[in-house]
Amino acid sequence: MTENQAAAEPAVAPAGAASHGSEIGLLDLLTWIGDGKRLIVSVSAGVAIVALGLALVMPEVFTAQATLLPPTSQQQGGSMAALAALSSLGSLGGLAGGLGGAKTPDELYVALLKSDTVQRALAERFALNERWKVETYEVLRKVFPTFVRIASDRKSGLIAVEVDDKDPVFAAKLANAYAEEVAKLLDRLAVSEAQLRRVFFEQQLKDIKEHLIEAELAMLKVQASSGVIVLDKQAEALISGAARVRAQIAEREVMLSVLRRTATEKNPDVQRLSAELSALRSELARMESSPENAKASMFDMPVNKLTSGGIEYVRALRELKLQEALLESMIRQYELAKLDEAKDGPSLQRVDVALPPDRKSKPQRSLIVLGSLLLAALATTSWVLWRRYSAVARAADPEANEAWARLGRAWRWKR
Repeated sequence: MTENQAAAEPAVAPAGAASHGSEIGLLDLLTWIGDGKRLIVSVSAGVAIVALGLALVMPEVFTAQATLLPPTSQQQGGSMAALAALSSLGSLGGLAGGLGGAKTPDELYVALLKSDTVQRALAERFALNERWKVETYEVLRKVFPTFVRIASDRKSGLIAVEVDDKDPVFAAKLANAYAEEVAKLLDRLAVSEAQLRRVFFEQQLKDIKEHLIEAELAMLKVQASSGVIVLDKQAEALISGAARVRAQIAEREVMLSVLRRTATEKNPDVQRLSAELSALRSELARMESSPENAKASMFDMPVNKLTSGGIEYVRALRELKLQEALLESMIRQYELAKLDEAKDGPSLQRVDVALPPDRKSKPQRSLIVLGSLLLAALATTSWVLWRRYSAVARAADPEANEAWARLGRAWRWKR
């Protein structure tokens, strides 16, 4: 071969090396990967083996699920209406943190299931502090979402309670216990509301009985002193009618005072009772007013025809009729309050009872091994490509090679 022929032939670049100034193509990348295939395969296989070992050592976790159906708006009683009002105000002790912002029944019950009251009861019942190895309840509250998931389906309205645990029987017991604890909470809230009304009417009934006894004794005393035994039938009818109106007024006043404890003046029931009170008071004023003289009482009309003893008899009879009518009204309200107290509060209906699962849900060993294998292969391939690219860049550009050397020396801990 002559010197001219040798000069005419181009120089052959090393395999896998890109010429200076040319771009690196797909062929170069595949070549570099082929050169480092042994390293990629060995590292990926090693990582997969380690991942398999860790997956086999990881404890099996079982997931138990209970499905609950909250009562509809037609099934909810006064206690749930009060709960909804309190949730909008955001003040109900331990429930305050969970009830804020609940709009629909399923959201309200999800908030109740996640409330501190329910969680504390479950923690004490199942000794969750020891089982989950936490010391304080504040830490336990943060740990709950790791083991328990509570969510509602917006389309169906069903609430799912999922519990993860190493013991499938314990997971099922804990999932079912959520519905039990919420039922206890709702019963307590429902009874508390009815109990307040029952105690109030019970005290009112006791006071009216005492006043009735006093009125009866006063009546006997007047009869004995005045000698009047029977009053005119018309006058007695007028007195009885006015007494019934007075009793209705007193009954409405008591009901209004009870209702105002939990409702505002814009409440429809408050407005209705206020209108009824106004109408009854107008009726009583009409009944007790004289057609001839509005300032004179109807029961004082026959005063000029009665003796002083007769006047005392009319007044005593009027008080007695009033107390009798009040007693009848309070007995009716007291019995209604007792019935409300005896009623059970609204409860969650169990659609699916949690059963001990027969298959584990975690860990998914195949996914762990495949994921680790893919990540290791991707990381090793990236490292091989970066190493070859940096070598080609340094070989093509001496200045770049010097820059890489300075960068290495700058980040070296010991110089």
